[in-house]
Amino acid sequence: MGDDGRSRVADLRDYCNTACVRAAITITSRGVITLPARLRKALGLRADDQLIAEVTPDGLLLRPAVTLPVEIYTPEREREFDESEAELAAALRAPARTRRTEAARKRPTGRSR
Repeated sequence: MGDDGRSRVADLRDYCNTACVRAAITITSRGVITLPARLRKALGLRADDQLIAEVTPDGLLLRPAVTLPVEIYTPEREREFDESEAELAAALRAPARTRRTEAARKRPTGRSR
């Protein structure tokens, strides 16, 4: 990412002569294309990166896809979250004096300062 949060691809588009990143690509009989190593390197692409293919007035556009990880939790895990949040809410509702007393009980004894 650039200093302003833009991707490396956006930086290349703005600051690189597009002629330096052009390459001829062959489509196999199965429809598979291979991006030459110099293009992958220039764009920061790695194995298993996803691309979006779009048809534009200028031709075919390939651009990196933005993917976000999705977490799916089991009902048991959701209950664990709910229980932890309930414990935290109860601790925060407790008077400060009670919290200090409980913290003092949890401190190991015989500690030197």
